[in-house]
Amino acid sequence: MAAARPTARTAPQTNAPWADAQTTAGTGAPTTATRTDAQTAADRTDAQTAAVRTGPQTTAGTGAPTTAGRAGAETEVAQMTGAHAGAELTAAPTVVRRVRLRRDAGCEAAPAGARTVRLVAPTGSLNLPDLSAGAREAVAALAFGEQTEDELGALVAARDGETGLLRWQLAFRRIGMAGMLETSVHLVTEAADEPLARLRPIGRGAALPGPVPDPTRQVKLSRFATAAAEDGALLVRAPGSALAVELGTGAAGLLPALAGWTSPAALAQLPGGLTLDAVRQILRLFDVAGLLAYGSAGQEPETDERRFAQWSALDLMFHSRTRRPSTVAGYGGTYRFGDRFAPEPASPPPFTGEKVAPAVPDLAALARTDKPLTEVLEQRRSVRDHDEQSPLTVDQLGELLYRTMRRRQTFTGGDRQEHADRPYPSGGAVHELEVYPLVTQCAGLRPGLWHYATDRHELELVAEPGPATAALVSGARESALMTTDPQVVLLVTARFGRVMWKYETVAYPLILKHVGVLYQTLYLVGTAMDLAVCGLGGGDAADFATASGLDFLTEGTVGELVVGSRPMTLRQDVGVPRREPKR
Repeated sequence: MAAARPTARTAPQTNAPWADAQTTAGTGAPTTATRTDAQTAADRTDAQTAAVRTGPQTTAGTGAPTTAGRAGAETEVAQMTGAHAGAELTAAPTVVRRVRLRRDAGCEAAPAGARTVRLVAPTGSLNLPDLSAGAREAVAALAFGEQTEDELGALVAARDGETGLLRWQLAFRRIGMAGMLETSVHLVTEAADEPLARLRPIGRGAALPGPVPDPTRQVKLSRFATAAAEDGALLVRAPGSALAVELGTGAAGLLPALAGWTSPAALAQLPGGLTLDAVRQILRLFDVAGLLAYGSAGQEPETDERRFAQWSALDLMFHSRTRRPSTVAGYGGTYRFGDRFAPEPASPPPFTGEKVAPAVPDLAALARTDKPLTEVLEQRRSVRDHDEQSPLTVDQLGELLYRTMRRRQTFTGGDRQEHADRPYPSGGAVHELEVYPLVTQCAGLRPGLWHYATDRHELELVAEPGPATAALVSGARESALMTTDPQVVLLVTARFGRVMWKYETVAYPLILKHVGVLYQTLYLVGTAMDLAVCGLGGGDAADFATASGLDFLTEGTVGELVVGSRPMTLRQDVGVPRREPKR
């Protein structure tokens, strides 16, 4: 079974960009001696930067600077010294929009005299050929820290003049369309510079905000949006989007206010809330990240339309995240934990309880006497009845497990991971699944929770019968619609680290695929052996953790089947196969 193709994970270079005649070698910061006042925007002191950013030319949403705006900025910078700079600060809060390279991206060093810059991120790279000196300095400023678009324009204009601005705007848009930019909204006052929200590219795709929303348009938070703490920040995401919004404390209060229908104007009226300009700028980021729903009370597409209504937020996030590689940074065999943890061995440590070795079946004899595959496929069905007068035997259970689960060989791959070979397929040959027979009635094997050692063809006792095992049996009986306890419940677990050490994003869905192929293998072998097999749709991993003593996050149940001896006569109220009409 072929696993997901790995996404190339290129380790980004340091954010310090190339060094040329205008930069200090190894620092990425332009030297003071070769720069004009307008070219030092990235290196201004905090007080100077705050003063410039509160000016009219740096208000969010202004885009490229006008000639008058740039001249004003240069004049302000030239005039700023000590107390005079403090006098320039305005008391009124100003909303400022800034940009920078995404935090996991960097600039690759260009050879001396080269005009091409290469931006590198885990999701890919972008070549920017034939950049002017001013444009290269603007990209360096983006890598150095957050800048307003006006400040970037001033850098370009100071080196390239007015004619270089249009080419810079085209290059800037390319950077944004490639998903290489983060856009942030700040509230700047005389005393502080507070980040309210930041648009962060997580996967591949454009990362440029659209227009600000209409102040009166009805809007609310999408019911599919999820919020989680990541890297010390509150990150809000929507299924299928390659973008996320990182919220600061000053804007986090918008989330509960957006739970119902509202408008930007109404949000700006909240006690102690944000200005209308700030709200619209934040919602602008929400919109491009897919976090907003539009409509009104009584007209809600996310609940009225079947294609939306049938999904829960977590199910849709799981589906979108694992089936749309563009929405994540790493997808497939990225070995993201390869430098932190050693790979887990193919076999788990043995349990210390009683050992029982079932007979080894003669596969050559079975190959001559087994039913043909087509006959087995046509006879396969879920059987929920067990023959209480002639229960399953330990050798029958052993044969079923030997033919479906045994480990035929191991080998070490080039990634240092010990791989395995079993009768059913497994992505990357990781074979993380284990089977724990929970026995209530099996000739030759006493009741209790057992583990099948795939490398030794041996059953080892894990736990005696108790309240936790009783809960597992009861849950299986109810799920299978049985009137009596099943003779054996096969509890399928996953040793999650076997898969998650190598695979990113697709690890858990890969485990579920393995559960599916194991189900079918058990069904077909059980049918060939005339056993009663019935796969279950769910179970309680917490009960298994209690019964086995295993850590829920290290190894937990991901599937269950009931197995027993097949009676001569079956009930006709459940599990009856449909009869196809003859053609």
